[in-house]
Amino acid sequence: MNPAAPKTADQNQVIAPGGVIGILGGGQLGRMTAMAAARLGYRVHTFCPDRNSPASHVSWHNTVAAYDNKSALKAFAESVDVVTFEFENIPSATTEYLAALKPTRPKPNVLYLTQERLREKRFLASINVPTTKFLDVARMEALESAVKALGRPAILKSAEFGYDGKGQVRIDGDMDLFEAWVKMGGEVGILEAYVDFVREISVIVARAPDGSTAIYQPVENQHKNHILDVTLVPARISQAVAGRAEAIARHIATEIGLVGLLAVEMFVTHNDEVLVNELAPRPHNSGHWTIDGCITSQFEQFVRAVCGLSLGSTERHSDAMMKNLIGDDVSGWKELLNDPAVKLHLYGKTEARPGRKMGHYTRLSPKAGGRNGDDRR
Repeated sequence: MNPAAPKTADQNQVIAPGGVIGILGGGQLGRMTAMAAARLGYRVHTFCPDRNSPASHVSWHNTVAAYDNKSALKAFAESVDVVTFEFENIPSATTEYLAALKPTRPKPNVLYLTQERLREKRFLASINVPTTKFLDVARMEALESAVKALGRPAILKSAEFGYDGKGQVRIDGDMDLFEAWVKMGGEVGILEAYVDFVREISVIVARAPDGSTAIYQPVENQHKNHILDVTLVPARISQAVAGRAEAIARHIATEIGLVGLLAVEMFVTHNDEVLVNELAPRPHNSGHWTIDGCITSQFEQFVRAVCGLSLGSTERHSDAMMKNLIGDDVSGWKELLNDPAVKLHLYGKTEARPGRKMGHYTRLSPKAGGRNGDDRR
């Protein structure tokens, strides 16, 4: 992809209700976006290589084709008014091709920067955003010197196609580096210094075509086996740390030229530093609580942003705990439905595999105070 000013069909058009939103990807994020879009009067057309995808169950139309199938992409573009995506593992050439035909939000360059960890980290460094220390590892032979420079423990990650802990290996004191490289499984790696953090947080920010933003307050994320397990709202951090995290998220959204939604995952250290770990330019697992706990869910906000509508209130009316249902966890759905404080969300996936996100539930409680997160500019 050539990130320098490609041809674009985006002229800051407003896509009015009744229009068609094209979504690349068919997972649960696309599913929940389609449901939010329907409530605002939009139809959704998904484009996904997989048949019977979660989003296909609730969409107006579905195209099943490879992401590099240009004839299918052309027909897809002709049927929609705006294009977006629900995950990053899409060829950037696909969004560049579509952007010449229909408004594509976020723009292709946002996908290009965030789908590869080295590009993402270098971009963050260029706009003075604090991150974990990192070194690029272009081949296995460079790993030894990188480990010597950053020390052990360190985290080796594949530069591309990583999510939910896939393509990540922790290099401890006795780990063989060749074994670590093989486990990582990528052609190019990035080595990150280990961060002894107090907690992990994330901030979700929306940005409209006119540059206005709306931000959700920081939430606390707890992981199990590298997969998000629980999100707590509000995060157990000081007002100063929360303000810094929100400012960082808004700064990144502005500098990257976002139109849509951006989740910024961060570490909070023992001395209250805020270090950015990763970016996700679409709805995020840690924002699922907003469906039940906020005036405007992250999915409705996503629709509003990519269609050029005014952004909604991010005020939370309750405290919340969101828990993912991974693999066989979903078998407890009956008990969860018996709990009046629980809101259950299942994704319509037929096979419960280990590590697969099958659904989530949110437990609401009375708001205990603190910032309500409604911050629109």
